[in-house]
Amino acid sequence: MINRNGVIDLDFSCICERAGRSNNEDCLSIAQKDGAYCFTVCDGLGGHGKGEVASATVCNSFKELFEEHNTDLSTFLESAFSAACSRIRRAAQENSELACMKTTAVSLIIDKKRCSWGHVGDSRLYGFKDGKVIRITEDHSVPYLLVKSGSIKFGDIRRHPDRNKLLRAIGPEDSEETDFEVVKEERSEDFDAFLLCTDGFWEYINERKMCRLLRHSSNASQWLAKMKKAVCAKGRRCKMDNYTAVAIITNAKECSTK
Repeated sequence: MINRNGVIDLDFSCICERAGRSNNEDCLSIAQKDGAYCFTVCDGLGGHGKGEVASATVCNSFKELFEEHNTDLSTFLESAFSAACSRIRRAAQENSELACMKTTAVSLIIDKKRCSWGHVGDSRLYGFKDGKVIRITEDHSVPYLLVKSGSIKFGDIRRHPDRNKLLRAIGPEDSEETDFEVVKEERSEDFDAFLLCTDGFWEYINERKMCRLLRHSSNASQWLAKMKKAVCAKGRRCKMDNYTAVAIITNAKECSTK
């Protein structure tokens, strides 16, 4: 997991596809500095105007701030989310066409000792260990609220009629204290792999399939290619949404049972 220079040795692969839509409102960014990485995935909200601008603004904000940071990574995500909200607000103030834009966001920070993540909306982070899911971010959506109340099961979210109704997102009306959630710190060695993805991806592949494909993949590119094939096969008869994913393996040899 750690190379000879004391830097975390990550294997990662990413996709960002327009799929069945005329416009791609998803975006992703990857930044690296001083042996640490920042992965960010955003999904601009359709129907709210200029979702592609919102998602790109937030992704670029995280990347730029990470490459410039000189502070403790444990506080980076809170400041990064606040800064992204400020950029969205300023952009909307300068251009009335952007007044209604919104986006989800999920970001992972990882170095050789620690990892942390934050999110708002229904773009997800999955954490894996020994070929099993051990962490999933909680969607800020109507169906997930029903899961927490016991009204529906987690697996029912993918088929729920209100699946696209979000309770939180980053938009011009948000303050710097936007109601995002951040996991401040966990040990990097407690995870073998991560997956960051928009709802257009996880909607068509369940957690059991993710794990099975991970266990039979020797690297991130192979794992993501297999998942993409499964997503496209499941969604081929649907008007698929944009879909974006970043697959990260922290130790490919340990994750593979091929």
